[in-house]
Amino acid sequence: MGSTANCPHVLENATLEPNSYGSQEHKVICTFSIIIFSVTFLLGTSGNGLVIWCTTLKMKKTVIVVWLLNLAVNDFLFTLFLPFTIATTALNRHWTFGRYMCKLNATLFNLNLFVSVLQLTIIGIERCISVIFPMWFKNHRTPRLASFVVVAVWILAFLFSSPYFIFRDTLSIDNKTIHCDYKFDGDNSRSAITVSRGSALFITRFILGFLIPFTIIVLCYVVTALHIQKKLIVKATKPLKIIIAVIVSFFVCWFPYQVFVLLSLSNMYTNDKHIKRVVNIGYSLTKSLTYINSCINPILYAFVGRTFKKDFWRSIQQVFENAFMEEATKADFRSETKSSNAF
Repeated sequence: MGSTANCPHVLENATLEPNSYGSQEHKVICTFSIIIFSVTFLLGTSGNGLVIWCTTLKMKKTVIVVWLLNLAVNDFLFTLFLPFTIATTALNRHWTFGRYMCKLNATLFNLNLFVSVLQLTIIGIERCISVIFPMWFKNHRTPRLASFVVVAVWILAFLFSSPYFIFRDTLSIDNKTIHCDYKFDGDNSRSAITVSRGSALFITRFILGFLIPFTIIVLCYVVTALHIQKKLIVKATKPLKIIIAVIVSFFVCWFPYQVFVLLSLSNMYTNDKHIKRVVNIGYSLTKSLTYINSCINPILYAFVGRTFKKDFWRSIQQVFENAFMEEATKADFRSETKSSNAF
């Protein structure tokens, strides 16, 4: 697509006034984005790394642990590539990492969305089945089956994300800088093909990556709550607080962005600079919010889930204890060595 309006990522199908890249407003948004991305990278890689370590080595493999491990792996992979986005933002959106990394970077953003929302949908369906068919659920709910479901989630997410790998590409802006952007119809950013393909892609993402999954999730939890109330088995089948917290945080982080993506499509049909400016700013800020979601889950695991919190902090304590014991052992060894050398 042609010149676009936001930092650090392209505002789908919205145009930028020629002098906007040097504006004070643009610099403030870029600075804000760099801070958000940097914090997300530090917390996301370390936090999700700890969750992966804890769930794979320190916790009993249960279905819930498999679900949380999948979410952690997904967020860890996404945040691991954030330095590319940070560098590009600092360079005023100039892309220096080549065509393949351009495609991969955009694909990972959408892959993170689809894996997360599909996994949360699966958890919602599982909670519903657990209260409606408790005996069947007890006999068939195994970590092995959960692992197969996780594989299916990733395959489906890859299929949903493939268009972003196809249409994302590097292109020259004003024959000077290389940007990583969507290219729907060659270099023609104003053709009917570009408009129709761009609109179809982002509306489809809203439907598949947000509207349908969250409709299913809400319905599942409504049915679950009604069934629990009817059977008076609140204590035995009460949904996990940690899962509800993860779903709420995902909704809060992603819903505003989805709204502004749809609003950005209107920028193709209006010449009102004020409307474009509001949409561009809103898009940039809400997209930064989606990145925060990739580092917030470990915080929820550590402070919301009772069982996970207990195992998590116990594992962290063991890490520090082992580290201090190792250092103490090394110090004692060095001391003994010096004493023996003295004779």
